[in-house]
Amino acid sequence: FLAPSPHMELLASCPRSRLSLWGGWAPPPSHSRDLRPLPQDDGWEGACGVCLSMEGGAAATTPAALPYYVAFSQLLGLTLVAMTGAWLGLYRGGIAWESDLQFNAHPLCMVIGLIFLQGNALLVYRVFRNEAKRTTKVLHGLLHIFALVIALVGLVAVFDYHRKKGYADLYSLHSWCGILVFVLYFVQWLVGFSFFLFPGASFSLRSRYRPQHIFFGATIFLLSVGTALLGLKEALLFNLGGKYSAFEPEGVLANVLGLLLVCFGGAVLYILTRADWKRPSQAEEQALSMDFKTLTEGDSPGSQ
Repeated sequence: FLAPSPHMELLASCPRSRLSLWGGWAPPPSHSRDLRPLPQDDGWEGACGVCLSMEGGAAATTPAALPYYVAFSQLLGLTLVAMTGAWLGLYRGGIAWESDLQFNAHPLCMVIGLIFLQGNALLVYRVFRNEAKRTTKVLHGLLHIFALVIALVGLVAVFDYHRKKGYADLYSLHSWCGILVFVLYFVQWLVGFSFFLFPGASFSLRSRYRPQHIFFGATIFLLSVGTALLGLKEALLFNLGGKYSAFEPEGVLANVLGLLLVCFGGAVLYILTRADWKRPSQAEEQALSMDFKTLTEGDSPGSQ
């Protein structure tokens, strides 16, 4: 037999709450639509205020500047993808899978997957601030797996091209960093999926792992941007040689592309590191997760 925790008692005591201490979720009383101002209670919104939030009546306010920064990051990201395609189309002959142009699929796939889609996957929790947590998790995971698949296509393209041409593999710093990024990205996705989506880890284990997940997510993204810059420089030196220092149009365009990489990466990291832009915990998530932790693991909500 499990005694109710203070959080459950608080929710159950509210006339608008759908939570019954002993009977699970119950219909609210007939006066549950009374929306008169509610009293505050010990730093809480008041029991009824919590229930209003749980029923969707009080959504977290989006910071005024956040949409503009997100829009700016998307403008940078889309311009980055378009300019990568323009560089490959105008100066490298385009993209094809069964010819010498197969290599060109590599930079385009990596920019789309490991830069643009990965960056947007990291921003999901900032953009969708008031959506259900489960929905946001699924979108976050899907964007990451799309990025992973596209990056895998880029890897296959470059290895297959090298095999056909008889070129050596994995001799440059760019290739070493690229393999490191891909392996870390795959492991990060696999562990994150198993902890937070399916089958899912315990509440306390998820809480302990979450800081590492956030740190490695930002680190892998930063490594992806740096590796892309290394690859861009390597391609320019290989294709232009001494003409690179003569301000060839291709070199200038590629330099602008490099600046876009830096700016997009900086914009994403800035949005991620603004503490006041973090997705706020919903009242239902706070109360129910703490009670789940208390009832199933014997931990006190205030013990960590």
